[in-house]
Amino acid sequence: MLVDDHAILRETLRESLNAEPGFEVVADVGDGSRAVAAARELRPDLVLLDIDMPGIPAALAVQRLCEVSPASRVVILSMYDSPGFVRDMLRLGVRGYLSKDVSRQHLVSVIRSAMSDDRAVLVSVPDPAALGAVAGTAEAEGPLSARERGLLDLVAKALSNRQIAGRLGITEGTVKRHLHNIFGKLGAVSRIDAVNKAQDAGLIAPAPVARRSGRDAADGRAKN
Repeated sequence: MLVDDHAILRETLRESLNAEPGFEVVADVGDGSRAVAAARELRPDLVLLDIDMPGIPAALAVQRLCEVSPASRVVILSMYDSPGFVRDMLRLGVRGYLSKDVSRQHLVSVIRSAMSDDRAVLVSVPDPAALGAVAGTAEAEGPLSARERGLLDLVAKALSNRQIAGRLGITEGTVKRHLHNIFGKLGAVSRIDAVNKAQDAGLIAPAPVARRSGRDAADGRAKN
């Protein structure tokens, strides 16, 4: 799905990408709010997103896209390349951040890499060195995304699903979906098991975990 407020750019990208083997542009929209609505309905494999558009802020658009279509990869294509902003977008879990002056071949390569490698994060901006360690370590962040690790940090602090939802500005249903995905990635059977496995693997920092009753632990999968 293409998201950009310049119609002529969307038309050009649509024609170019539809000509690539294995690619199909399922929608193109002009602002973040419509992107979220379209993603909820279409669940695209990848969203190519500009961040300088009318409507909701870019960070909120990325968060809502991840919420309504968790399996969609988000790749930013923008003229805005402030290192601080790029770092913020990477921390939100985008799979790529590209300047609009990249070549068509490079864009296609990044899209294919984002779809074929669950851990790859690709950045192509004029001064990637200014990003510090973020771009260099993004590929090696492990089996959990930055968003999943942040959520699991809150689980480790014994916050309930409702408290986590309020802290992150998402719904309890979204928290449960994230936990389901985390359990599957870590082979965990409960919240405490997931926290322990993530801490043992160095994915999240050690933190005290509130004790739960035997019944709660046994029912962990059903409640989450």
